[in-house]
Amino acid sequence: MKHCIIIGGGIIGLCSAYYLHKEGHQVTIIDQSSATTGASYVNAGYLTPSHIIPLAAPGVMKKGIKWMFNPTSPLFIKPRMQKDFIQWAWAFNKSCTQKNVSKNVTAIKDINLFSSELYSDIKADEQFNFHLEKKGLLMLCQTEKVLEEETRMAAIAREEGLPVTSLSLEEIKNIEPEISIAALGALLYRCDGHTTPQTFMEEMRTYLTNVGVNFLLNEKVTDIITNKESISSVVTSRQSYKADEYVLAAGSWSHLLSKKLGLKILLEGGKGYSINSTRNLGINMPAILCEAKVAVTPMQGFTRFAGTMEIAGINHDINPIRVQTIANAANRYYPEIQLMPEETAKASCGLRPVSPDGMAYIGKSEKCSNLTIATGHAMMGWSMGPATGKLVSEIISGQKTSLDLSVYHPDRSF
Repeated sequence: MKHCIIIGGGIIGLCSAYYLHKEGHQVTIIDQSSATTGASYVNAGYLTPSHIIPLAAPGVMKKGIKWMFNPTSPLFIKPRMQKDFIQWAWAFNKSCTQKNVSKNVTAIKDINLFSSELYSDIKADEQFNFHLEKKGLLMLCQTEKVLEEETRMAAIAREEGLPVTSLSLEEIKNIEPEISIAALGALLYRCDGHTTPQTFMEEMRTYLTNVGVNFLLNEKVTDIITNKESISSVVTSRQSYKADEYVLAAGSWSHLLSKKLGLKILLEGGKGYSINSTRNLGINMPAILCEAKVAVTPMQGFTRFAGTMEIAGINHDINPIRVQTIANAANRYYPEIQLMPEETAKASCGLRPVSPDGMAYIGKSEKCSNLTIATGHAMMGWSMGPATGKLVSEIISGQKTSLDLSVYHPDRSF
């Protein structure tokens, strides 16, 4: 048995703690906040094997530059004269290639499918009650151009063995009979599922507390002490702690902590926003509003509208223009729906950790023998959470990992 300290109490940290505890390890989670807000709570709740294309894909950087001056664009990259950002942007641009996509499609599919199975296993094994449905995901398209793009993506998904069906507007109406939808057509990915993130996070945290996982909340890690090529202790705003193994799962803050170890983990925080409506809107199927890049999820007791990728440093400032853009998109695709000012006023945001190639960092760096890194999942942290936690546990327990981790290696070059 090892004592493991996990830095970060989001979805990746909790799932790592869950599987480490199952292997008999003693676990402590340290988080700089109360661990009740952020990306793990405000995301779209999707389990998305369908999302097989990494963020760094051909044409994305070109779009990012084009959208830089559009406050309502789905992707906003704020240029900054900071070394970390410049290095990340250079690596991101280099990664926006077909080669990067082709290399990673199967890996993204496999980890998402694995994670989706683990969500079901956790619910059954622990008799949890968190909301989990697997009835698919609609990709709603309003233009011929985007419908053609999504159809090409669907062809790649079919080659990977994923079930996907093309739908006409009439077929969309049969699936969503309670709400009017303005779309030219859609793709239906039957392999996908969705959850209500808060219900899972609260239930998992209660479980971990009951089985003896120690939570040190509102404690910021201020330093990491090393001895040769290993960590000897972490220092927080209150005191220092020693462990046998350490897990860096601090999301968008991970690269700041990795610097203390001399590691070069390129990472940017990608802000996303969400709006909740507790009204009965008549939406039964999760959907991506493709042209707007907005996610719509019917959750437990409310419907969530989420979107945008705003790369502008680490901050939690709410940009009302971007919030209203999400609300406008909802009305554009669902003409009967008008999100109320009191709903948009309560919009939340979270920072997703984005690596330059759109792939997570999972594994040990050769520069630090007792550190396992688990971050950089971009928009799929929720979908990949249980699988990442399982892989972290396998690494620390010295077991053969369930998946090939070479594409996730923290020391990979860009």
